[in-house]
Amino acid sequence: MLKELPPRTEIVLELEPSEAESAFLEALRRQSLDALDGGPNQTLQVLAALMRLRRACCNPALVQPGVAIPSSKLEAFLDLVEELLESDHRALVFSQFVDHLALLREALDARGVTYQYLDGSTPVRKRAAAVKAFQAGQGDLFLISLKAGGTGLNLTGADYIIHMDPWWNPAVEDQASDRAHRIGQTRPVTVYRLVLKGTVEQKILGLHKHKRQLAEDILSESAMAASLDAKTLLALLKEG
Repeated sequence: MLKELPPRTEIVLELEPSEAESAFLEALRRQSLDALDGGPNQTLQVLAALMRLRRACCNPALVQPGVAIPSSKLEAFLDLVEELLESDHRALVFSQFVDHLALLREALDARGVTYQYLDGSTPVRKRAAAVKAFQAGQGDLFLISLKAGGTGLNLTGADYIIHMDPWWNPAVEDQASDRAHRIGQTRPVTVYRLVLKGTVEQKILGLHKHKRQLAEDILSESAMAASLDAKTLLALLKEG
């Protein structure tokens, strides 16, 4: 019989965007709506617009490089990391965007925080070496792209998981969290989801609650998005 896993706590951190961020996101949303042409490709246009908005929620610099608008999510992430490290915790950090992880790495490097890293381009040998090093205690954090780290990793050296951005499909996030909350884990595990208030990210979390059954068999973003009707997607853009 498998040993019972320790408790797992899920926490959504709803972050207040700055006035500059809110204005930036609203302008981006309106521009996206104005650009819709009502043609046969409108659903794809809406998906592309939602992608830009989701990236902007992570950091405005992801959609407009060099923009002088600080990221509230980055600031909250660094505060959370400082708090965790002061209490001798270690964390897995997931984002679906590799360039978002690059910004996190830059900020962590500036603060001397140690970490392991992998994304979809990481060679198998380096991937295995990074996992082994983290499990041996090398690195306070492990930064992982969501698609690359959803399965096949044993990372019980961490007792915290931080999801930097919500995915269409909650099952993918759950699988990623299972990298730490699995057999061999002896400590309670806490999962944080960082979400910008009043944005499309909150709308996606709403879909998680009402459409979670879709996640049981659909694991890719494109398939998950395709399972949502055009009216639902457009509502996300209009209200997000």
